[in-house]
Amino acid sequence: MPLRGRLAPTPTGYLHVGHARTFAMAAARAAGAGLVLRIEDLDRDRCRPDYTDAAIEDLRWLGFSWTEGPDLGGPHGPYRQSERTGWYLEIWRRLAAERLIYPSPHSRRDVEEAATAPHATPHDDEPVFPATLRPAAWDLPREPGGVAWRFRVPDGRTIEFHDAVAGTVRRTAGVDFGDFVVWRRDDAAAYELAVVADDHAMEIAEVVRGEDLLTSTARQILLYESLGWRPPAWCHVPLVRDSQGRRLAKRAGSLAVRELRRRGLSPADVLSAGEHPPGKPDPVRKPEAQVSLQANRCTVRKPEAQDETGVDETPAS
Repeated sequence: MPLRGRLAPTPTGYLHVGHARTFAMAAARAAGAGLVLRIEDLDRDRCRPDYTDAAIEDLRWLGFSWTEGPDLGGPHGPYRQSERTGWYLEIWRRLAAERLIYPSPHSRRDVEEAATAPHATPHDDEPVFPATLRPAAWDLPREPGGVAWRFRVPDGRTIEFHDAVAGTVRRTAGVDFGDFVVWRRDDAAAYELAVVADDHAMEIAEVVRGEDLLTSTARQILLYESLGWRPPAWCHVPLVRDSQGRRLAKRAGSLAVRELRRRGLSPADVLSAGEHPPGKPDPVRKPEAQVSLQANRCTVRKPEAQDETGVDETPAS
C-alpha cells in the first residue's frame, strides 16, 4: 500500500546519482498517497539558494512530481526548514521542560578526547557521547542561548524497528549511539529534531532515505516516543558507491545529475546508475544501464541485448 512520503534534499551541493536513486524509491513507494518536497536548508554556511533551484530543476528532469512543496505550496508549509524555526523552538521547549534534553558546551573534540569515550561504532561515524560529560544539574532558560543541547538517551536500552529493506534493526543506546545533539550552538535546530518535527507535522507516513541513517532512526524513535507521536514506517536503501566502496558525496561532481545531463544521459540512465552487491536486487528498478562508478569518471555501458555501443565518459574539467 502506498504511503505518504517526502523528498528532502539538502542544498549544500548538486544532487548526484545516489540522491536520484533514493528519491526514485521514495516517489515510487508514495505513488498516489502524496509526496512532499521539503528543502532541508538549516546549514546557513553551506546551503545556497542556487543549489535549491538546481535540485528542483533536476528532480523535475528526472520525472518526479510532488503534491506539496516550496514551489507549489500546500497545507503543511512552509516547506523550507530555514523558515520553520518557530516550530522547532516549540519542540525544544517541550523537551527542555520535561528535562529530556540538557545544555552541552562540549565540542566533538571534547567527546573524542574524553578518557572514557569509545571510538565511533561500526554503525555510525559519530562518537558515543560519554555519560561523564552530562551535567549534574542545569537551569531551564527561555531560549537555547547559543549552546548545543543534547537528548539524554536511556543507556542500555535496545531500540528495535522494522525496515522495509534491512528487516529488523537493533541499536543499543549508550553502546551504538550516545546522547545526541538536538539544538546546535549556532542557534539552529539539529537534524534529528528538525526531521522528526517536520515529518510529524507534514504527516509523513514513510521515510525513505539512505542506509547510512539507520542509527539516526533509533535516535529519532526516542524523540517520537518522548513527544508522544507515532513514528512513520522506515525504508533505508543501499548507497551508491564508487569502485573503491566509498559512498558518493556532493563533491563527486562528475556524478552530479546535472553533469550527467550535460553528457547526454537520459533520466533512465541516471536512475539505473550504480552497481549493487552480488545477490542484492536493485530496490529501485531493473537496470537499464550499468554504470561503473570510479573516482574521476563515469563509464556507461548499455546492455548487450540492445546491441548498442558503450559510451566512455571522460572526467569533467
